[in-house]
Order: sequence, then structure tokens, then C-alpha cells
Amino acid sequence: MEITAPISHIDEITPMIAAGANELYCGVVPPSWVAQFNTGAVNRRYFGNLPNLAELEKAIALAHAGGARLFLVLNAQHYGSNQTEMLVKLARGFAEHGGDAVIVADMTLIISLRAQVPELAIHVSSVASCRNSAAIGLYRDLGVHRVILPRDVMIAEVVTMAHSMPDVELEAFVLNDGCVFEEGVCHTVHLPSKQGGPICVDSYDFHYSRRGGRAIPPRVARRLHDHDEDYKRWLWYRFGCGFTTTEEGFPFGPCGLCAIPRFAAAGLASVKIAGREGATARKLKSVEMVRRVLDVQRSGEVENAVRATAVGVRNTLTHCQSGFMCYYPELRWQVNAATGNPDFHQCTAVVTAPDR
Repeated sequence: MEITAPISHIDEITPMIAAGANELYCGVVPPSWVAQFNTGAVNRRYFGNLPNLAELEKAIALAHAGGARLFLVLNAQHYGSNQTEMLVKLARGFAEHGGDAVIVADMTLIISLRAQVPELAIHVSSVASCRNSAAIGLYRDLGVHRVILPRDVMIAEVVTMAHSMPDVELEAFVLNDGCVFEEGVCHTVHLPSKQGGPICVDSYDFHYSRRGGRAIPPRVARRLHDHDEDYKRWLWYRFGCGFTTTEEGFPFGPCGLCAIPRFAAAGLASVKIAGREGATARKLKSVEMVRRVLDVQRSGEVENAVRATAVGVRNTLTHCQSGFMCYYPELRWQVNAATGNPDFHQCTAVVTAPDR
């Protein structure tokens, strides 16, 4: 099982590989795209992209020199016909320079790429919301090599899909950047904060009243207030706990480290670190954190020992106990009242979840 990590500058490539990333992914915004379509949204990100095709060529060479593979992100939900034509040309150039795969969500683009650039591997983006074995089978028949699963799937569902579709590689999120909405039906883009930022992180003030303008009873008002505060707390966790870090610099935020043993046993190809727009230090620390846990798993330790390593790296048990920081919240850690040590608890209600 590989570590798939983001880059946005070519000078990140060598240190990311040294930290333990075996696969890298990036975006690029060709000047010709901006000139023709008056937008930088080649891949749902205005920022966090390589600036031009020359840098993309250098990135391919640097990644391969370090023994890693490089994937190109072309993952908007939909493209127009003229955009699709330009993206096929971009993908062809990427393949000619040795690029390893493209990450795609738009089915029309997938079909065009398979027909016109057959030598290039296609990975289905999480934006496609591929949530069950039938969907994976559809993409397999279209010729894709790998499916990147959405953030909000259950471990039991991942295992079922992996066992049902062994001829398609699967990739699951393991760190950073939790989407508040369903990513596959969200058509917003991530702007810098001075231009509004992503709409999902807006902090709204709510004012409630009964029909006709009457005041809400105090008990109901308290419950509504508590609900709003809980939602704000959940948002805080979803967006990196305010982008705070541990004393060692490991980022807090959405995390699936405790699921690594189960994913490895299911035969997943890769675990994905999100955050192309993040600072280099954040990316490097994320790779280091995943590598620590994955190394323990590969050493043959039992599942609880691997998960204890994950919680130990986090070094803040209260965050892990909350469940708010978990990509896969069916896993829980609690403090053993007798020993004061963390115990692993799994919610059995979802272990046999159907392949929905």
C-alpha cells in the first residue's frame, strides 16, 4: 500500500519522496487554458497548481528520478467540448513525457482519454462519488485503472468493494481536508480567503423566531444554540482544527490513520493525503505521520498496536475520542478507567454495512 501525496511546487518533490511518498499528484494551469476559457479552474483549484507545462515536465523527471510516480489532476465534474479537447491534448503531452496517470471525474473526459490516449492510466477522482461495486464495475468497463473513494465511506464498505472488485485498484483518504458537503455534487471552487474562500467554511450567525414573529421559548432557544455550537465545533474539526498542529508539527484535522490495518488487509493500492494548497511543511509532516503508522503496520504488529501508534503520534487523545476528526468514525478510542490507557472500540453496528 502506497502513500499518495500532493505537490504544488517542483521543489517539494524530492523531500516528499524522502519523507516516504511513493506517489505524487499535482495540477497545472496552462496559460493557453486561461486565455481561451478565462478561468484557471482546470481542476477545481485556482491555486496549488504548477504554473506551466515546462514545470510539469520537470516534475515528471524529478519524481521518476526519485522512484515515485506522478499523477495529473483533471477532476472538475464536467467540461465543455472545447475544454475536453484541450484536456486530451494536455493529457497526451503528459503521457509523452512519461506521466503515469490522470485523475478524472467527468465520464465524457474518461471516454475521450481512453480512446485517444490509451497508454495513459486513468484514476477516477473522489469527485465522481463512486460508492459501490457496481459503480466501480462501470468504470472498470470504461478502462480505468484505479478508483479514489469519496471521503465519507465506511470501512466495511471499502472492504466490500475491494473484495468485490479485485481487478481495480482502490485508494482511500487518510489525512487532511474534510469536505463539509458531498464533494461530488459541490460545484464551488476553493478561492483564497480574501476572495471569499470556500462557501462551506463560512461562519453564519443564525437568528430564530416562531411563525408570526413570536419569541422562541427559552428551552427551545437553548437547544438551537447548542446545536449551532456543535455544528461550529464539527466545522472546526473538519477544517484542520483551526490548522493547528502537535508540538512535533503534525497537523490536526480529518484523519483515517486508524483504518490503515484494515485497508492494508483489504489490499488497497494507496492511502491519500489531501491538500495541494497546503504549506510544504504541512505536506511533509503529513507524509511523515502516515509513514510512521504504515511502517508499524508493515512490521507485522496487530491492529491495536498500529492504531495505538496512530493515536500516539497525534498525542491528543481527546481529539481522537471526539470522533469529529475521523474520516472513519466507526473507530473509537476511549480511556480505560482502570489503567488510564487508551482502549480501542469499534461500533459493530456498521461492520456488516451493505455495498450500497
